[in-house]
Amino acid sequence: MSENYYYTNETIKIKSFKAIVVGSGISGGWAAKELCEKGIQTLVIERGRKVEHNKDYPTANLAPWELKHRGPITDAFKKKNPLITKSAGFGEDNAHFFIEDATQPYIQEKPFDWIRGYQVGGKSLIWGRACQRWSDHEFAAPAKFNYGLDWPIRYKDVEAWYTHVEKFIGVCGSADGIEAMPDGHFMKPFDLTIVEQHVKEVIASKYNRHLVHARWAHITEPEPIHLEQGRGKCQARNLCMRGCPFGGYFSSVSSTLPWAGKTGNLSILTDAVVHSIMYDEASKKAIGLKVIDAHTKKVYEYYADIIFMNASALNTNLILLNSTSKRFPNGLGNDNGLLGKYICHHNYRASVWGKIDGFEDTYVYGRNPTDSIIANYRNLGKQETNFKGGYTTFMGAYRQRLDESTTNETIGADFKEAMQEPGKWHVYAYLQGETIPKKENHVRLSKDQKDPYGLPLLITSVGYDENDNLLTQDFLTETKNMFADAGIYDIGFADNHQAPGLDIHEMGGCRMGKDPNESILNEHNQMHLCKNVFVTDGACMTSTGNQSPSILYMALTARAVDYAVNALKENKL
Repeated sequence: MSENYYYTNETIKIKSFKAIVVGSGISGGWAAKELCEKGIQTLVIERGRKVEHNKDYPTANLAPWELKHRGPITDAFKKKNPLITKSAGFGEDNAHFFIEDATQPYIQEKPFDWIRGYQVGGKSLIWGRACQRWSDHEFAAPAKFNYGLDWPIRYKDVEAWYTHVEKFIGVCGSADGIEAMPDGHFMKPFDLTIVEQHVKEVIASKYNRHLVHARWAHITEPEPIHLEQGRGKCQARNLCMRGCPFGGYFSSVSSTLPWAGKTGNLSILTDAVVHSIMYDEASKKAIGLKVIDAHTKKVYEYYADIIFMNASALNTNLILLNSTSKRFPNGLGNDNGLLGKYICHHNYRASVWGKIDGFEDTYVYGRNPTDSIIANYRNLGKQETNFKGGYTTFMGAYRQRLDESTTNETIGADFKEAMQEPGKWHVYAYLQGETIPKKENHVRLSKDQKDPYGLPLLITSVGYDENDNLLTQDFLTETKNMFADAGIYDIGFADNHQAPGLDIHEMGGCRMGKDPNESILNEHNQMHLCKNVFVTDGACMTSTGNQSPSILYMALTARAVDYAVNALKENKL
């Protein structure tokens, strides 16, 4: 991206825009792309530092021996940062894309691991990249089975937007024709390993369950639109969280933001912490935002006709709760008192593993950055268990370079020789489970404690319930049974009881709904009570489903922008 689009509070000259987008991550990048393509002069406000594709990936091509500690995190760093060092994939090679624990404090009323990445691109640089579509079951289930608010939309409302997003970001997968996970616009997937193919056949015949290629935001066969973005084929290095110099996986830094920049309608403001949205009593609209310079702590104001909130779920809740006025003393649009309520997440507590004999004449290509999945098979259209909701099972098989079947040596010539032959196949699976939105699971603002920028500290009060325990146990039982039937042995399993938040799929607090008395947003992600503010990050979620949520955020964002721009042109905002 040209540096012409980057500004700080001290260098930017324009203070008024047609649209402001708060946050530059997965959904914020999509808001910027769609707005700018439609001719809307757009300011993206990012609280973190400037990051440019390739230029700011300092470890992208380093070998392990070129890292100071060969990759692992030191005990001293872990002691100083017990939170971020628990995050999946965190290491010496990508620590620069996470914020250190002391940088931005918050209050855990109940244990909650809030993982954040404050830079242009946000967590799109370090996300898991799984992209399953929701089925209609996920939109309908909460109301149908009485465990949540009815969504104001259904699959048909976002189907075309899913396709719109998939074509642009590049998603690999296969057309499986299964009910739990609709097909989309895919390029060819990475191959299943021979063991995954074996498990697929066993569980299909015995259980009528489906092990399929998970849909991943990796380019395996670049299409013209990806080449236009300057992106290329995934090289199967599995070093994604360092930043990909090939643009092989989707991030807003490699894709949506540079694309928006080409239009000439984009400005990106970095190192700018949003304080609140300013509301005008006369026009009954939001008119702009108060922004704090991250370095000088000076306060600035920026104005716009449309505001898109994409700061990530909890930060969006924080900003909206802090956006008080005479009309909205409890936070913008919060007449019903539900802002910050019904926070939810995904359940990643459980895993199963084991070994399998045979198949040793086959290995794998490269370092496959994707897993296969067993699509949700619980409570699809009917309530058939003692718990509500369903779950995705991520699964994979690999061969270790060295194990007890090859040698017990740990040094010397025999060790080197043994390293040339892969050992047995190992198999693993882990849970991604739906959780039930509950009013008591919430975030709120501290009344007396402030962060380094003078903003109230966010208090997190989110926990598990018996439904989560029952779902977790079902996953463990069913996965162990499937593994055993596939000939897997030495089966181990665990419920790690990890705190909510470590899944990095926090959702809710500003949910969509039909009734303004029960929700904050309408079917267009538009605030019921402040029509020119839209929320399209995870805060908008009415329930969690079992699939990875990021591609739904992208689809909802593109859909909401289309609505907002049309409404603006028709003077309806």
